Amino acid sequence: MTNSSHMLNFSAPRSFYTTFKSDCKETFFPDDPFHKFKDEKPLIKAKKTIQYFIPLFEWLPKYNLRLLRYDILAGITITSLAIPQGISYAKLGELPPITGLYSSFVPPFVYAIFGSSKHLAVGTVAASSLLIAETIRTKVSPKDDPTLYLHLVFTATFFTGIFQTALGFMRLGILVDFLSHSTITGFMGGTAIIICLLQLKGIFGLKHFTSQTDVVSVLRAVFSHRSEWRWQSVVVGVVFLCFLQLTRYVRQKKPKLFWVSAMSPLVVVVVGCLFAYFAHADKHGIAIVGHLKKGLNPPSIQYLNFDRRYLPATVQAGLVTGLIAMAEGIAIGRSFAIMKNEQIDGNKEMIAFGFMNIIGSFTSCYLTTGPFSKTAVNFNAGCRTAMSNVVMGFCMMLTLLFLAPLFRYTPMVALSAIIMSAMLGLIKYEEMIHLFRVDKFDFVICMAAFLGVSFISMDVGLMLAVGLALIRALLYVARPATCKLGKVPNSSLYRDTEQYPGSTAIKGILVIQLGSPIYFANCTYIRERILRYIHEEQGISDSKSDVIDHVLLDLSGVSSIDMTGIETFVELRRILEARGIKLAIVNPQIEVVEKMTLAKFTDAIGKESFYLSIEDAVQSCRFTLNSKEATAESSNDQNVA
Repeated sequence: MTNSSHMLNFSAPRSFYTTFKSDCKETFFPDDPFHKFKDEKPLIKAKKTIQYFIPLFEWLPKYNLRLLRYDILAGITITSLAIPQGISYAKLGELPPITGLYSSFVPPFVYAIFGSSKHLAVGTVAASSLLIAETIRTKVSPKDDPTLYLHLVFTATFFTGIFQTALGFMRLGILVDFLSHSTITGFMGGTAIIICLLQLKGIFGLKHFTSQTDVVSVLRAVFSHRSEWRWQSVVVGVVFLCFLQLTRYVRQKKPKLFWVSAMSPLVVVVVGCLFAYFAHADKHGIAIVGHLKKGLNPPSIQYLNFDRRYLPATVQAGLVTGLIAMAEGIAIGRSFAIMKNEQIDGNKEMIAFGFMNIIGSFTSCYLTTGPFSKTAVNFNAGCRTAMSNVVMGFCMMLTLLFLAPLFRYTPMVALSAIIMSAMLGLIKYEEMIHLFRVDKFDFVICMAAFLGVSFISMDVGLMLAVGLALIRALLYVARPATCKLGKVPNSSLYRDTEQYPGSTAIKGILVIQLGSPIYFANCTYIRERILRYIHEEQGISDSKSDVIDHVLLDLSGVSSIDMTGIETFVELRRILEARGIKLAIVNPQIEVVEKMTLAKFTDAIGKESFYLSIEDAVQSCRFTLNSKEATAESSNDQNVA
């Protein structure tokens, strides 16, 4: 082959330090957060670095009364949602109701300091509440020893905070990406089904119930205790649920009336309290919340329990719920930031969530993150900054100091209706249908999470979905995309012949494109696939004269290669040479060129066999083929003479 008009750059390979530094930067700092002020003076650089790690110092100096007006309105609005949700989700986690209110007081202040989202409203979430309860009660029953159970929940929250903070500081937000969209959709849908069924205990007014969280066990418990059903509780629950669903319908039809849906849970709680107080509902089979003590969060750092008997359960609960809460909170924050053409830093969000839960575990709070319902209300209420969380914190402080005892009459059936209404919105059946239409494997992952959570347990459902997602990722690595390229008529473009049937093959030349890194896991497949392309071109029959004289490998999409990959190319070249076929490489990236140079592969194949573009390689191959044909014709003429 002859040299092309544009030569590939064979500069000296970079040093190990340079490549290692570049790889670490792309792995841990893909957004290059310090690039904007790297050339600034030391004082300004220090100031902006502090602002980067503590966003409060960035937006607070620019804050004014005009922004405060919007944030006060948004803060009061989300407080009206935080009170009933806090009590309801604490009940779901089998915790004292006051713990749910505590968890909406301290964490919002922490997030306002360290959080990077303007719209995220923090609080407790149903899925994490149920998952914590499911994990901790395998060691301690919340009924038999409620004090120890509460202390273990605080300990699990502490581990959650440590885990999230460590991931944030180590810039390991990439781990959250292993929870794919289909996994989260299925997990949240299955969790919503289970939570809705668990609320049948409150709707029917049951006193005895199962501690299992699968569909079969829950339904068996509901129907095996028919003697405990209370029609009064059912009527009240259905009325409250219909009212809540009506307000959701109003919000969907007229988005400007979002506040109707936002205020409806608080309305249900207030009306339920009045009804229970004046009708003496507790004497008619309708259970109420009971005593709620007045006062701010008591310290709980002294209650953290690191006993070896309970440590596995608390660590498991902390890690699993921490990962799910991070994925949910970051995804929600990003989705609302995109609506305003803004960005949030996932690693900073991890640090903020981590600090929230560490400090929360010291102040009688359990796991908090950014729930969708509260964030949507905050966004629609017109919040401008994280100050809306501060306003909510102050409102919760006033509630704890003066109003908490008034909620003692809240009917349990009202809380069940609030939870059911919220969970019905998490079953995204339209999204599941969309996954089925677009990507069947994604749909299988979604269904694995959904059915696993619904019929086995939350842990198993999550592991099934993540396992299938990892298998799919491994298949992408082990079976990388390859395609045969043909020339698009009247152009210099080369495209996949299957995608573009009009593209034409080039006589004597086979162009193959590889589309992923080449590692030990996929080397054998790549070699066999290239040989199969050659057999297909030659009609598989060895009796035919050789059709292929040159094989061009387009490595534009190959970002890296390991030593096994280079040895595979050496072996492939040896096989092709035995068949009289020449191998050439097109447009390898810098890391691939460097490794091929260090491995002496470029010397073995010859630098003249490397090309910058497919067109250059094809022209060179044609020149070689024409020269070969001319030589053959000249030889034939001499033989005839």
